[in-house]
Amino acid sequence: MSDQAAVLTRDGLDALIAALARAGYRVLGPTRRDEAIVYDDIAGVADLPEGWTDEQDGGRYRLKRRADDALFGYVVGPHSWKQFLHPPRRRLWRAERTGENLAILPEPLPETRFAFVGVRACEIAAIAVQDRVFLGGEYADPQYRARRESAFIVAVNCGEAGGTCFCVSMDTGPHVSKGYDLALTEIATDGERRYLIETGSDDGRAILALLPSRLATDADRAAATAATDHAAAMMGRTLDTAGIRDLLLSNLEHPRWDDVAERCLTCGNCTLVCPTCFCTSTEDSSDVTGAEAEHTQRWDSCFTEDFSFIHGGSVRASGRARYRQWMTHKLATWWDQFGSSGCVGCGRCITWCPVGIDITEEARAIRETSSPGVTT
Repeated sequence: MSDQAAVLTRDGLDALIAALARAGYRVLGPTRRDEAIVYDDIAGVADLPEGWTDEQDGGRYRLKRRADDALFGYVVGPHSWKQFLHPPRRRLWRAERTGENLAILPEPLPETRFAFVGVRACEIAAIAVQDRVFLGGEYADPQYRARRESAFIVAVNCGEAGGTCFCVSMDTGPHVSKGYDLALTEIATDGERRYLIETGSDDGRAILALLPSRLATDADRAAATAATDHAAAMMGRTLDTAGIRDLLLSNLEHPRWDDVAERCLTCGNCTLVCPTCFCTSTEDSSDVTGAEAEHTQRWDSCFTEDFSFIHGGSVRASGRARYRQWMTHKLATWWDQFGSSGCVGCGRCITWCPVGIDITEEARAIRETSSPGVTT
């Protein structure tokens, strides 16, 4: 929980973005482009998607005009903050040959400091999941660590939910409780939009001290609580997580896997939009003279046949096997690896599936017709 709360006007929010830029951050936030809400560089409030919202359902995403001038009146778009902390493509090292000498040159640590504005509760939970993946255990990713430790997070509590949201089921939202430097809640008082701002770190308190603000009143806090309560009550989906690990792992031969395989295109959209998926592959390339080479990492997907290819062929040659691997990993064996679910309930995998496959519906169908089969 925060230890300080104030209220900003629209001008105060503009001052927040400017203060972050002056502090040396590359400020990123939601903006409207290509008929979607995407995360990109912002210079002020004018870059935010004022008066826009999104309609989401299985295989459907549309922007539409709101009846008001809300700046954060959307849910989530196709992009997640993962693209900045765990980039889609990055060089790991390069090599140079000079005569008989060969030098291996590691990639320098990134120096850009990011400030993320508009991070939803489910997305903060997703960042925490990736922290466990990339920073937990004996081997940490130094490039991820450098980006993550220098990042400044301005969270935004949700005032409404989308048609595919189920963060309440995953206990990841719609109200942020930790993992932020500052947290905003958009409220309307006396016909004017204002922003309750709460601090979550020393860096957040230092930035807030630079902003034109007033202390939050009980009425402000009540309005903010009402907004997130409203979002919690209008979830588009639900997922019963009780015993879900054992449920899925004891139903690996359930006929529902065949049903979903008939619809799944194995396109990998769900893994690309997912804020927690982390699978990668590496590639080597060299110039035509053989004097320089580089080793590059890129996002990959467990839905591609090549991803599980080993000597002799692919371990998961069928769409059925690949979908089952993705869903059981996300909801079941992720617990074994990282001590948490790999799903945060953002609903992106449902929205951006071309055929509208719904992870909550697949889990429900297996639960309702459970018939334990082979578990090895």
